[in-house]
Amino acid sequence: MSAIANTFTDKEIELILTDNEEIQTINKEFRQIDKATDVLSFPYEEMPFSPLGTILISMEYVQKVAQELGHTDQEEFTLLFIHGLLHILGFDHEVDNGEMRAKESELIQQYKLPKSLIVRTQG
Repeated sequence: MSAIANTFTDKEIELILTDNEEIQTINKEFRQIDKATDVLSFPYEEMPFSPLGTILISMEYVQKVAQELGHTDQEEFTLLFIHGLLHILGFDHEVDNGEMRAKESELIQQYKLPKSLIVRTQG
């Protein structure tokens, strides 16, 4: 993960591995969506010496999706890390014109990973 993160920033990134129950609680509290999700990311306010942000990943989700799609847990974890990292860098696939999808696709090819969620769902 460090090699990927270092491509974009030299700031620290807090990475929290969790389960579906905890990520659902956080998703409900901060996004008002009462369901488990794969990855959440929270950028920090820009200040000297502040970390870039926090990425939370549900390991239950990682294992389930990796098994369903026939790739390794590490590959799915890396895809989710990339997705979360791009969000804390300011990308947003829900409102952009494909910039996040393009950047994700570029990283997927560079690190020889299977297709990510937004690449799988957006063609």
